[in-house]
Amino acid sequence: MKKLKQLLLVFPAVIGLTVMVSQIAIAETVAVSVAKAESPVALLERTSRQVIKVLRDDRELLAKDPDRVYAIVHEYILPHLDDVTMAKLALGKNWRKASNDQKRSFVIEFKNLLIRTYSKSMVEFKDQDIKYFPLHLANGAKKTLVRAEIIQPGGPSVPVAYRMRKKNNEWKVYDIKIDGISLVTSYRGTFSQEVRKGGIDGLLKYLRDKNGKLSS
Repeated sequence: MKKLKQLLLVFPAVIGLTVMVSQIAIAETVAVSVAKAESPVALLERTSRQVIKVLRDDRELLAKDPDRVYAIVHEYILPHLDDVTMAKLALGKNWRKASNDQKRSFVIEFKNLLIRTYSKSMVEFKDQDIKYFPLHLANGAKKTLVRAEIIQPGGPSVPVAYRMRKKNNEWKVYDIKIDGISLVTSYRGTFSQEVRKGGIDGLLKYLRDKNGKLSS
């Protein structure tokens, strides 16, 4: 549980979105061009510096204003997540049992769970830093693994691995392992148990109830 807690604290800081360009078509084209030229490591390094700065500069505001935290999660994190792939991995073999409507609902509820979980953990960020290791990416590669380590003041470094895939010409994160613990599959046991008890609809109710409690 301690390692999972570390994962929840660090995850928002290391995959944030640096620049949101969405108002005009020209700006969107420029953003795509930048993404094409940028390696997964460079993307993570650049964006993590920006998000860590936000967490440090706005620490007091984040602790007092939950709405500000939610806004940061939406702006900095969601654009770099492959939420559908994350949902498939979290649900495991039960994904095939779900109808299309249930799959869509599960993706939404699982994403909401991540948003609420990381919004609450974000305010507990305590000056960790991240060191990324070089990556040799083959031409035409669609998936990759980026390795890094969390530098903790006064504590041992923690190994991290980011699973990323190229989707619509942009690299997106679909899982993170910290000290061997997978962000996505750490949920799978609980989700499987809920499916055994009440089917996919039972799991969806469990997620809606949990999200309601986290948002209150």
